[in-house]
Amino acid sequence: MAPRMLTDPLLPISPVSPADEPVILALNNEHAAELSWLEPERLGYLLCRSFYARRIGAVEAFIMTFDQDADYDSPNFEWFRHRYPRFVYVDRVVVAKSARGRGHARRLYDDLFGEARQAGHTIVTCEVNAEPANPASDAFHTGLGFTEVGDAIIHGGKKTVRYFARNIGPA
Repeated sequence: MAPRMLTDPLLPISPVSPADEPVILALNNEHAAELSWLEPERLGYLLCRSFYARRIGAVEAFIMTFDQDADYDSPNFEWFRHRYPRFVYVDRVVVAKSARGRGHARRLYDDLFGEARQAGHTIVTCEVNAEPANPASDAFHTGLGFTEVGDAIIHGGKKTVRYFARNIGPA
């Protein structure tokens, strides 16, 4: 008899709730170099204004996005706002170190693409650090079909980013 392969069932993708915020904050801040540090109040503010904020399982991964109408002052978001009349901007996506390699980020993006199409969006955007470099994010986004559309030096020259967009087509 062949050995039985055990597979983890797919954990659900769920909307982020206020009860998730402490875990999301900790996960975000563990990756502040790639993202940006958040205080609890700022996280709550952003989540209330997000277009799409979801988690997998007990916050093994999360994603937070904004559409062009969001009340958000990020220089990266503003870069897209000045160039695209309608878009969804991925502000942050994080997978816990213990949950990497399970396809969580890809599942979150696939779910986002469906939600964005349903809302009438055709473009999803994001930025990836060029300095400090984030080669894993580069490879991931390129593999999802994102293409580079620009770059910028931000935060007083402390960070260089590359901007990406993906056409997701109509609903």
